[in-house]
Amino acid sequence: MERSSKRIHNEDDLTNVEFETSENIDVIPSFDSMCLRDDLLRGIYAYGFERPSAIQQRAIKQIVKGRDVIAQAQSGTGKTATLGISILQMLDTQLRETQALILSPTRELASQIQKVILALGDYMNVQCHACYGGTNIGEDIRKLDYGQHVISGTPGRVFDMIRRRSLRTRAVKLFVLDEADEMLDKGFKEQIYDVYRYLPPGTQVVLLSATMPHEILEMTSKFMTNPIRILVKR
Repeated sequence: MERSSKRIHNEDDLTNVEFETSENIDVIPSFDSMCLRDDLLRGIYAYGFERPSAIQQRAIKQIVKGRDVIAQAQSGTGKTATLGISILQMLDTQLRETQALILSPTRELASQIQKVILALGDYMNVQCHACYGGTNIGEDIRKLDYGQHVISGTPGRVFDMIRRRSLRTRAVKLFVLDEADEMLDKGFKEQIYDVYRYLPPGTQVVLLSATMPHEILEMTSKFMTNPIRILVKR
């Protein structure tokens, strides 16, 4: 497999970002050239974005194309918006079923991802619910019954909702593991596997992690097909 490595200057945070990818992948310099839907582009610019960050230039197109992606990235690289934009581009908003499922290690991150997706999807009539422990289960069930395009949650509560048959996974086409190393550190490995078993065969998987311990590599080998690897060094 061909490797490419580039050091680029990222004006957003004035630090050097080094990129390495497992294949030569296109670098898309602007949001306008990503072939995104008009209502999503409006949301991106209304949110205050002017140009894509380095990870957005590389990962969005690959995720939208349906490729499995492993991105080794810290927070502050634009990874949350990378997920949000990719998911919103892929959604069928006419279908009121869960099409993207995002697992995160903390309720704060699950809530932050939900807020970013709702803001970017402001012109799309998108339904996105944050599903995590410590909140009212009845409210989760009510929201899920109403129909949510995207669920952002922690592994324990998400699996609980699947087991209760409140969260139906038959239309899920994208499964995202954000801060996967943190989830494993918190002991969520079994719950992640439990959730994965309920997803349709061939579900696309995107994994983001700051580090790549053995357990993560083991997980990617079980969940993913020929993934593209993107390494972001800050």
